[in-house]
Amino acid sequence: MEQLLGDPALRLWRQGLVLLAGAAGLARRITHRRIQKSGLALAGHLHGVVATRVQILGETELSYLQGLSEAEQGRRAARFFEGLSMVVVTRGERPPQGVVDAAEALGTPLFSCEERSSKAIAKIHELLDERLAPRTRIHGVLVDVFEVGVLLLGQSGIGKSECALELVMHGHRLVADDVVECDYRPPGMVFGAANERLRNHMEVRGLGILDIRDLFGVTAIRERKRIDLVIQLALWDPSAAYDRLGVERSAREILGVRVPELVLPVRPGRNMSSIVEIAARSELLRRAGRDPAARFLAQLGEPSSAGAGERVSQSTESAVPPPVGWRPR
Repeated sequence: MEQLLGDPALRLWRQGLVLLAGAAGLARRITHRRIQKSGLALAGHLHGVVATRVQILGETELSYLQGLSEAEQGRRAARFFEGLSMVVVTRGERPPQGVVDAAEALGTPLFSCEERSSKAIAKIHELLDERLAPRTRIHGVLVDVFEVGVLLLGQSGIGKSECALELVMHGHRLVADDVVECDYRPPGMVFGAANERLRNHMEVRGLGILDIRDLFGVTAIRERKRIDLVIQLALWDPSAAYDRLGVERSAREILGVRVPELVLPVRPGRNMSSIVEIAARSELLRRAGRDPAARFLAQLGEPSSAGAGERVSQSTESAVPPPVGWRPR
């Protein structure tokens, strides 16, 4: 609760949240991103009320309370407020005194804000989605290649940062190097960003720490990007069986979301940055519904296993690959 009240995002409101009563309960936790506006609770129907959600009292709820005696207002509010983490009265209205007294007696934080209920709910939803989103940390490099968020993974020293540096030199954008902070966003998306201390920086063996923003300008970096494709860089193994047709697709699960994954073998003479660029273009083609491997096998008269063997659900986002020779500005 105290972290929420001190969040800079709430300062976007003209007056922010004004505490009316219940300061004793400011240490209570808010664990749900969704907000409740349950007018029936004031009528005594408490089924479905979740104490750790933010509760909203709008114009309709206040007009109902104002039709009751002060004693009855206190009784109704006391039943509703018991154990709640936070109650917000919208439109800047002053709730009845019986409601304020009940909040103070129960230690339930009662706030007022100037915004209408719809705007207050949308703003608090946005803030809670950001602050309560499931998170994880991954060792890798995240690059924006043709607007495709490519997460490069692999053992230490395999060349992830060197590949990302060459992509930046081709005009693409660095999001994060070494540590990628990932967070979930509905419906089924994972975004990555750099660690605060490592933002804009990259470590390249032999060169040390580089500031990509200073070297290439602000157009060479991006603050956060959705992870659309995972590329696992692996040392070349002559005995390993690598995918040569591109028909069967694998996926890596990140925060419960299955992200398409490719395994690219690394060996001397292979231009990995160019291969990553082609992988990003290929991912755009797949989103647009064009699968060259399946089409090639169909021309040979062989059944494609793209449907049966595919382990990644198709993205609903449509995209058109950039023209050959295109470079981002």
